[in-house]
Amino acid sequence: MSAENSTTGLRSRSGPITTVGHLVIRYGLVVVVAWIGAMKYTEYEATGIKPLISNSPLMSWLYNIFSVRTLSGVLGTVEIIAAVLIAVRPLWPKVSAVGSLMGVLLFLGTLSFLFTTPGVAEPSAGGFPAISVMPGQFLLKDLVLLGAALWTLGDALEGPRRVE
Repeated sequence: MSAENSTTGLRSRSGPITTVGHLVIRYGLVVVVAWIGAMKYTEYEATGIKPLISNSPLMSWLYNIFSVRTLSGVLGTVEIIAAVLIAVRPLWPKVSAVGSLMGVLLFLGTLSFLFTTPGVAEPSAGGFPAISVMPGQFLLKDLVLLGAALWTLGDALEGPRRVE
């Protein structure tokens, strides 16, 4: 068996795994973003995100316009809309791209909290780069979610799939 045939055979066996992986990335992102968005309507979540937002130079001014609960609800609505738009990729790829772009912006915003929220560096472990469980590790997961949103954006921008 030549090296070329060996690579082709490997690629054909990995196709189903890649397909399932793509589905898990897209719809896992949809579930996570929608679930987090729905939680924004609770008092628990609204008060939980307050320290993150109030310490952010990018977002703290929003509390001059909205109450804690209202801003949380607005963010939740944006997240749910983004999730729904990401989910419609099979029907409307360009619409889905808008949702993915919203996700990218949301995760860039939350990742900025790593640099603005007190308590991210864990002093008992020597400080940065050691990060606390809350809020450090909680926020760090958004790096992977940002990657998923970027992937879904690129995938959606490719347009409709052709059957070959």
